[in-house]
Amino acid sequence: MAEAEEQETESLEESTDESEEEESEEEPKLKYERLSNGVTEILQKDAASCMTVHDKSPVKINQISLDESGEHMGVCSEDGKVQVFGLYSGEEFHETFDCPIKIIAVHPHFVRSSCKQFVTGGKKLLLFERSWMSRWKSSILHEGEGNIRSVKWRGHLVAWANNMGVKIFDITSKQRITNVPRDDISLRPDMYPCSLCWKDNVTLVIGWGTSVKICSVKERHASEMRDLPSRYVEIVSQFETEFYISGLAPLCDQLVVLSYVKEVSEKTEREYCARPRLDIIQPLSETCEEISSDALTVRGFQENECRDYHLEYSEGESLFYIVSPRDVVVAKERDQDDHIDWLLEKKKYEEALMAAEISQKNIKRHKILDIGLAYINHLVEKGEYDVAARKCQKILGKNAALWEYEVYKFKEIGQLKAISPYLPRGDPVLKPLIYEMILHEFLESDYEGFATLIREWPGDLYNNSVIVQAVRDHLKKDSQNRTLLKTLAELYTYDKNYGNALEIYLTLRHKDVFQLIHKHNLFSSIKDKIVLLMDFDSEKAVDMLLDNEDKISIKKVVEELEDRPELQHVYLHKLFKRDHHKGQRYHEKQISLYAEFDRPNLLPFLRDSIHCPLEKALEICQQRNFVEETVYLLSRMGNSRSALKMIMEELHDVDKAIEFAKEQDDGELWEDLILYSIDKPPFITGLLNNIGTHVDPILLIHRIKEGMEIPNLRDSLVKILQDYNLQILLREGCKKILVADSLSLLKKMHRTQMKGILVDEENICESCLSPILPSDAAKPFSMVVFHCRHMFHKECLPMTSMIHLCILVSSRLFSIMFCVQRGGFVDGASMVKGFHK
Repeated sequence: MAEAEEQETESLEESTDESEEEESEEEPKLKYERLSNGVTEILQKDAASCMTVHDKSPVKINQISLDESGEHMGVCSEDGKVQVFGLYSGEEFHETFDCPIKIIAVHPHFVRSSCKQFVTGGKKLLLFERSWMSRWKSSILHEGEGNIRSVKWRGHLVAWANNMGVKIFDITSKQRITNVPRDDISLRPDMYPCSLCWKDNVTLVIGWGTSVKICSVKERHASEMRDLPSRYVEIVSQFETEFYISGLAPLCDQLVVLSYVKEVSEKTEREYCARPRLDIIQPLSETCEEISSDALTVRGFQENECRDYHLEYSEGESLFYIVSPRDVVVAKERDQDDHIDWLLEKKKYEEALMAAEISQKNIKRHKILDIGLAYINHLVEKGEYDVAARKCQKILGKNAALWEYEVYKFKEIGQLKAISPYLPRGDPVLKPLIYEMILHEFLESDYEGFATLIREWPGDLYNNSVIVQAVRDHLKKDSQNRTLLKTLAELYTYDKNYGNALEIYLTLRHKDVFQLIHKHNLFSSIKDKIVLLMDFDSEKAVDMLLDNEDKISIKKVVEELEDRPELQHVYLHKLFKRDHHKGQRYHEKQISLYAEFDRPNLLPFLRDSIHCPLEKALEICQQRNFVEETVYLLSRMGNSRSALKMIMEELHDVDKAIEFAKEQDDGELWEDLILYSIDKPPFITGLLNNIGTHVDPILLIHRIKEGMEIPNLRDSLVKILQDYNLQILLREGCKKILVADSLSLLKKMHRTQMKGILVDEENICESCLSPILPSDAAKPFSMVVFHCRHMFHKECLPMTSMIHLCILVSSRLFSIMFCVQRGGFVDGASMVKGFHK
């Protein structure tokens, strides 16, 4: 029998969902299970220790009431008996009435001595209170409106319903504060009883028929009281439902409503009792919003009436008990485990995984890893292999065993490529066989993907020699495949076989060859490969060779490039740019190289080099008719007149000739230039425009033949005059500046020499080293004081030749002595005569 009950409990939620024609995508708010005796479940966790048996109650128990502490219970029965007793104390009250007692409610704080009160309801509502002498007295709160159908007690307020409506009584003030009449008087109150529940200490919810009212108990202002109760009731929300209400319970700011449902058969067109519904609604002022709705399969629901259902709840645990004559169903708020169950059922694995991660401390039945693995399997089944592989990183984490298991699963479905980008490469590290298996997969079908993995994966993840052999086997079929060759070079590098790697890189002319040489110091391996490096990238090769002269000498490089003069020139040119003296032994060779491959840099080379043989350079330049270079060499060798003649005759460039004459600053060159230009009007114009600052223009003008037409002569003469005036102005300006500076300095010197010099007892004669001032204040004295602050007694001056004096004293001493003898004054010293004051 216990097994049958368990099966019914497990199938309850499934049968609840069968009422919907289509499966709802909205998650239910509650979960359900049938209440059974639970003996089997209890004994699985605990051991039975004792047992007692008693006859069942001979009459029907109508209601049981507990106080909030759970220590006192009130019971009323069909035979009119009422009992109130303490579960853990000897307190007891019992009374027998002459009519059935349908309702009992003990004070919520009955455990307190000041709250020993309870009410009973039959034809009338009685309040029982225990007096100070521990005697019970009763008083009638209400009668005359039919049977009391329901009572709910909260704090100091008691609410009850009879055939006419709902009343609320204030226990503290002993006042009835409201009467809420029944709306639909056509419904029999015994068949459709009123449902009451307190949402909080001042909010009462009334459900009767299809109507719901939410009443708020408020304090009346003192000025409005008069003879009225101190409190009043305001209906804050009122609305109709589609079904008859069998029970109410609060759920935060929402309501749980147990509804009795009648439907009409499509076949017979007759009404029948459908399964009751448990709805969660959000009350509004004049209507409500349905949050969730579940149809419940309870035993015998086809024969039940509205009065047969009851809804009780436990506030602390958010448990809702649906009671029917043959069944009790418990509804609970769904926890995170239930939420995850629903998400998994709907195949919302991403949301389930996220929910589990957020609430991992609160979930009990689920594990994040299990959900994650189910998610991966789901994605694989859907064919979303890349997404599934990407999720492995987050879900599998550092579990190497699970990683290897998933890799083999991907291998079975031929999707190793999908998981390869996400394999762990550090922590954890999988078995080398796993990585080799994936590399072989790529090597068979995707060379580029294989090369990418080799670049990205550390070389210690797999057996390098195995992969090298596999690549070499493939190169036998396709020996010129650049991707495989480059990858093989990288594998050789991982294996520290740098020679083979370098050879492949040079063959491929790969940019990483220089990085390889630097990183692994392979300079000894490239001494015979310098030409190959230069052919590949001469600039990088030259920079590398020059940066490592200590490893590959300049001599060795030049020798290797002997058969490639164009590359030899590139190397030597860069060397010369770095240091004009390092390659001096090759400067003679460089003349020919510049002349052959780089004439624009020949002249700068000739100017900067002090080691090249000028005769050899002149010979080469003359052979090749390099005029500018020949001119420079002639001038450097002292043959300036030949150089000037070459400029005039070969280049026919008067400006360059004038510039050359300016550089040499030789009068004979100017004379040669004038003689050569005197019969050439364009040359005369050039000279007139540029000669004024170096040679007297009159020398040129006097030699111009009469009648010769000279282009722009007037402008040239004007320029000569302007240049002359400018020179005059500059000279006058300089003269004024010199005079002003001399005068300023003279005044400054005069002011300085006119300043006094302090003489006190601490000063001494530089000759006799005695104090400069006499000890006798009345005795007259004479001294000589220099502006350098050296001081002498007048009578000590002839002895100064015996001591070392500063320049000022030495230069002035003779003049001072001469003037002192004559009573005169010498610049730079002062004669002092006087007395102490």
